[in-house]
Amino acid sequence: MLRQYELVDRVLDYDPQADEALLNRAYVFSMKAHGSQKRASGDPYFSHPIEVAGILTDLRLDDETIATAILHDTIEDTVATPEEIVRLFGPSVARLVDGVTKLSKIEAQTENERAAENLRKFLLAMSDDIRVLLVKLADRLHNMRTLHHIAKPEKRRRIARETMDIYAPLAERVGMYEFMKEMQTLAFEQLEPEAYQSVNRRLEQLKEGGGDRIVKIASGLKLVLGRAGIEAEVSGREKHPFSIWKKMAERHISFEQLSDVMAFRAIVPTVEDCYRALGVIHRRWPMVPGRFKDYVSTPKRNGYRSLHTTVIHAENARIEVQIRTPEMHAEAEYGLAAHWAYKTGEGGGKVRADSNHSWIRDLVEILDTAGSPEELLEHTRMAMYADRIFAFTPRGELIQLPKGATPIDFAYAVHTDLGDQAVGAKVNGRVVSLKTVIENGDQVQILRSKAQSPQAAWLNIATTGKALAAIRRHLRHAERDEGVKLGRKIYDDIVQRLPAPIGADAVPLALKRLKLADEAGLMHAIARRSLSDAAVMEALMPGSTGADVGDMGRQAGAISIKGLTPGVAFDLGDCCRPVPGDRIVGLRRPDAGIEVHRIDCGVLGELAERAEGETDWVDVSWGDKADGGVARIQVEVKNEPGALGMLATIMGQHKANIINLRLDARDALYHTNTIDVEVHDLHQLMRLLAALRAVEAVHAADRV
Repeated sequence: MLRQYELVDRVLDYDPQADEALLNRAYVFSMKAHGSQKRASGDPYFSHPIEVAGILTDLRLDDETIATAILHDTIEDTVATPEEIVRLFGPSVARLVDGVTKLSKIEAQTENERAAENLRKFLLAMSDDIRVLLVKLADRLHNMRTLHHIAKPEKRRRIARETMDIYAPLAERVGMYEFMKEMQTLAFEQLEPEAYQSVNRRLEQLKEGGGDRIVKIASGLKLVLGRAGIEAEVSGREKHPFSIWKKMAERHISFEQLSDVMAFRAIVPTVEDCYRALGVIHRRWPMVPGRFKDYVSTPKRNGYRSLHTTVIHAENARIEVQIRTPEMHAEAEYGLAAHWAYKTGEGGGKVRADSNHSWIRDLVEILDTAGSPEELLEHTRMAMYADRIFAFTPRGELIQLPKGATPIDFAYAVHTDLGDQAVGAKVNGRVVSLKTVIENGDQVQILRSKAQSPQAAWLNIATTGKALAAIRRHLRHAERDEGVKLGRKIYDDIVQRLPAPIGADAVPLALKRLKLADEAGLMHAIARRSLSDAAVMEALMPGSTGADVGDMGRQAGAISIKGLTPGVAFDLGDCCRPVPGDRIVGLRRPDAGIEVHRIDCGVLGELAERAEGETDWVDVSWGDKADGGVARIQVEVKNEPGALGMLATIMGQHKANIINLRLDARDALYHTNTIDVEVHDLHQLMRLLAALRAVEAVHAADRV
């Protein structure tokens, strides 16, 4: 453990203007606050914050950040109070300590809720001052280094999984690759111990078999570059175990088949020398196609810059070579923290979420739109993972996306409004659908329409957390808006069933009795059947449901579903697929939209028995001039050339749109097709069936 004077001297070595008194106060305060507390290893607990501070001195961080590291566990784990931190160390350090402090365990919450709330607070603090993240990453790194002292395997695995899912990607996103690699290696050892040991054994065998092979290759690279007049510092290493295992899993290959296990780094004086060195290496050894990446002209989203290439060295061995300047190397090792010595002026070195780490703003936007802890964790992990591609707007603006991204993701990355209104895209000048996968280097133009709005189907094609969060937010708002409309219609029917008219103050009083915030909340609760009709009647007019006034449960009139969107406020039953003109009935369950069925639907009886006591039957109607629905028909047609073309022609003539077609059975004489077809109403469907039956080649055409 670092002693007090050793820690202070480390900071003064790189920052002679640091507040020595602040660091001394923090050291003494933390040591006294933690007192006799012990870690799982048996060491004094106080050793942990001091080691975290020591890690941050390697990053040359300012005195406030070092003090924060020393104090970061005092509020959570000791009797120290936030007021004491403010009084002794100032509001800036107190704010940083509060940002790093983990939330106390809330026993009533699930593991996901605790993790999500912790992450929520952490991300908000991080968006205000990135130093919160730097301290947290150092804290997690030291905890991972001492993880083996924890006795319970399940606890070690939980911490390792959280590190792999959240903290290692965060380290990557601010360019702190050394932190990321060490975290991943330590977490990998806990999560996949057999795989970890296997990869390590193979690496040891490689070292034994190759002797000083890495040193020889590095010397050869340096010699080749030197002959070309390029001064270079060359070093080599094996890739870390998790990186190797991940590639083996992704490519479905064995360790022996993995050819680029060795990576070499050439550090040259200038950017021009980077490209000169690349040319020299490519002239000396053949490059592996598709493995060259220029992160100098197009840096990663975290600011990482370097040239990467893979070449075939002696004995057909593939080696990866990274070429960069000393400044690029500092950024690659320590990311955002590498700039710290140059951060001066107003704000005392504090770094907010600027263009170099705008991904933080995306995470904060996800915080505002996530509907559940699970959704928050899912979207945040998606926003942080590493594999990226580059695409361009028509104006040449660079947009970074995860591999597998679609135009929906691209649109939301540019602007939320553009995503909401997307109807299609042009990729490299060619019109494509929204589900097309964008490739690296594509130019993408989004086609938009003000009449468009996000669709539930987009959830199946979007891949980024930002896009998914925005789509789900819109769908939640749409569901609530339409739920309020439907609830208002049911409410009007409920009021008609009361034994007497209600007064002007009936609704405000009912809201108080039902403990609801506003009238919209009441209407939504009625639509979702979170409240029974009887409960609403009793709240509006106490004693009304006990009065002898006949059957109060009978509907006064049919509830119109005109103006509501299928799949939002109500669902059309898949079993019978009603269309406007059908006689329909609604099935109303708790916390679900109304499910609409044809009155002659064969499964209604079964549904009623299965949900007995939890279901209301609602008399519903289409409303005037209701339009549009998908019916399912079954057509038995002669097995002869052109039969399907004939069916499609008839449907086109009757302005019916085929949504889905399935071949159910086929023999020598006939084949049977089930077709989902979009029609305006029941009359159009009947005319279509009549037209099909009139064709000689059609043996039967019926609705199912």
